[in-house]
Amino acid sequence: MPIDIEHDDIKTALKKLKARESILRKLESISRLGSWEVDLKTQKSTWSDMSYEIYGLDKDTPVTLELFFSLLVPQYRENAQLKLQSALESGNPVSYQCKAIHSSGKHIDILLNGQVVYDENAKPSKLLGTTQDITEQEANKVQAQELSQVIQHSSNEIYIITLDTLEYLYVNQGACDALGYTEKELLCMNIKDINPYIKDEEILQQRSLLESQNYMLNRTIHRRKDKSTYSVQSYLHTISYHNKRACVIFDTDISDIVALEFQYKKQAKVLEYIHDSVISIDKDGYITNWNKGSTTLFEYTQEEIVGKSIAKIYDIDNEYTFEELFIILNNQGNLDIEAYMLKKESHRIICDLSLSVSRDENNNIDGYIGYLQDITAQKKTEELLKQQTQLLEKQAHYDILTGLPNRTLFKDRLSQAIIISKRNRNKFALFFIDLDQFKQINDSLGHHIGDEVLVEAAKRLHSVIREEDTLARLGGDEFTIILKDLQTIQNTSVIAKKIVDIMKEPIVINNHNLYVTASIGISIYPEDATNEPNLIKFADVAMYKAKDAGRNNFQFYSSDMTSQAFERVVLESSLRLAIKQEQFIVYYQPQYDALTDTIIGMEALIRWQHPSLGLTLPIKFIALAEETGLIIEIDRLVMSMAMKQFTLWYSQGFNPGVLSLNLAMKQLNEVDFLTHLLETMQAIGFKTQWLELEVTEGQVMKNPESSITTLNTIHDLGIEIAIDDFGTGYSSLAYLKKLPLDKLKIDRAFVKDIPEDEDDMAITKAIIALAKSLNFKLIAEGVETQEQKDFLVKNGCDLIQGYFYSPPLPVEEIQKLLKHS
Repeated sequence: MPIDIEHDDIKTALKKLKARESILRKLESISRLGSWEVDLKTQKSTWSDMSYEIYGLDKDTPVTLELFFSLLVPQYRENAQLKLQSALESGNPVSYQCKAIHSSGKHIDILLNGQVVYDENAKPSKLLGTTQDITEQEANKVQAQELSQVIQHSSNEIYIITLDTLEYLYVNQGACDALGYTEKELLCMNIKDINPYIKDEEILQQRSLLESQNYMLNRTIHRRKDKSTYSVQSYLHTISYHNKRACVIFDTDISDIVALEFQYKKQAKVLEYIHDSVISIDKDGYITNWNKGSTTLFEYTQEEIVGKSIAKIYDIDNEYTFEELFIILNNQGNLDIEAYMLKKESHRIICDLSLSVSRDENNNIDGYIGYLQDITAQKKTEELLKQQTQLLEKQAHYDILTGLPNRTLFKDRLSQAIIISKRNRNKFALFFIDLDQFKQINDSLGHHIGDEVLVEAAKRLHSVIREEDTLARLGGDEFTIILKDLQTIQNTSVIAKKIVDIMKEPIVINNHNLYVTASIGISIYPEDATNEPNLIKFADVAMYKAKDAGRNNFQFYSSDMTSQAFERVVLESSLRLAIKQEQFIVYYQPQYDALTDTIIGMEALIRWQHPSLGLTLPIKFIALAEETGLIIEIDRLVMSMAMKQFTLWYSQGFNPGVLSLNLAMKQLNEVDFLTHLLETMQAIGFKTQWLELEVTEGQVMKNPESSITTLNTIHDLGIEIAIDDFGTGYSSLAYLKKLPLDKLKIDRAFVKDIPEDEDDMAITKAIIALAKSLNFKLIAEGVETQEQKDFLVKNGCDLIQGYFYSPPLPVEEIQKLLKHS
């Protein structure tokens, strides 16, 4: 209510004034408009709450003109002072737009309005004004200008037309350049002026389609100002433009594509008369076209074969079935392979087969085309030449006695290893191996016995390396190994220790128990050397270090690496003791339903309570456990501990949900795994519906057929199966459908950079869509922020695991969560 000067007492007037001030402050908050006042006599300033909020200052901050000017970005301060001086001199209201520095350090756009108030002596008394934060408006203005420039200068033709009159309301520069008209000329035209062949009935059909579905694709002809024409592909979408029913059109010049299509049609006529076989089939594999070259090759006439399945001439022993070939072609468009084909009398030939998809006028696949050449005689000649070449190659590059690469091939392999490792920034190890006591055997028992010892030694050495590694015999009792793609020094020491151990076993020849041991020297690329001579020399030096150290051992050229190798041996010994003494404990990370914020399960995560190192994370020891096979015993220990704890929680009236256990494939492939699992559950009283087993995608795909069989048996028991770290391996969708899965677990690698990384967001959406299409449950791990949770829930993934809710916790902390859930 207004203040009544004649009737309101001071208390009532003040109350009304305070109410009006409250309304004013609310209006300021809504409009993001702050007010301020400067007493020009005392230089004291008064700011409204919104003024403080705009600059991000505490409300108890003393404010002065000097503070205000210091908040402005430096290049605006002088003009602001000039504006103030102008206001003081003229008495007129002033307005000034500038940038200020928010307390957070970011720059904000502000609009200042001010006016001088004079006292009864006509002297400047106060400066009153407002500050408005217009950062968002300025950003929108810039964005609008940028988008306008992008559209205007797009190489595509972009138009906006009215749906009623088909006149142009907007054309971009790309349209003007393509047609040769000015913008002014085009805005006086309609679509018929540049589409000379479009008919009224087509316009009616297109308008009707747009009204029903709002968009469409279309091909048409444009005519330029110089009367020349070209083909375009159009995308049309209805919009509202300047309060008119309108349509935006994006046109792309496809003249080259249309010319190619015409050329293809001409080529089809030529194909009928070429000597090579050209066969067309429909999407179901039935032959639709058969040229004269096909009759010559397969001896079927066109009348005999057209309408028959391609299976009539496609051999069943080929690598792919023809249905699988169709799937590949649908994905990549073309394919070149060699395949077995069948002539009329079932005589098998080898053909060079070039396949491509056939498309209809709407660019949909309607069949497949194959070009075939009989290369049977050529393949026989190639095979004979290959055998002769291999024989010569073997004689030139392989040791006759052991069949191993000789010195020549070894040097070539070493050179290649250096080139590849340099390119891929990988490491590799070079082993120089000398057999201890071999000379005595050779001298005392004869060369024929010595040769048999070398053959057996070669077999033993070969048994401990991978297929991609190189074992060579340089001569005498000297062997070398190139250990490629070295991940850690510890991996090298594992192989070296295996060699030392396996060579200590007696070699039995003609009732003689012969004993030889191995002294091994190791050099590492690129730490020790980056060229062949030095790598060989340093490995040789390290081998003599092993001899000097008493033989029957291995030494690195670098003494530090030798120490690391022994540290690994110590760690393995400690790990075995930890299993025996049950030094492991289990942490649990809760899994939540994000829609209700309730616990639906927990993942069991191992920790090693090391007697001297303290609580040790699995990253420090799991890799070693998997290498040594100790992972099986560790998995079983964790399984028993976690099941006992869950059973206890259920008996105490808690609801911990489903226990999720990580299952190593070595454990899964154990013959007694299922027996052990069932006996453990029965002994503890653990129910199958409480259990979920997680297997990693990469491990499953190493042997998918075996995995399917074992996992099916587990699934039939009522135990859920989840794929862990989904999206990081190399899944085959064909196998994924066959696996008895209940759940996909989205790896944290795709979650951690949401929402900043658009690629991760797209991949995550795709995984969610895939899971839903296959009727799998979904859970995302590694969720740490509200934004990540909101994104996942919005896109259909409601189950969440990660630090957003809780880190992995010991039993006592988990029990507190369960009490309050």
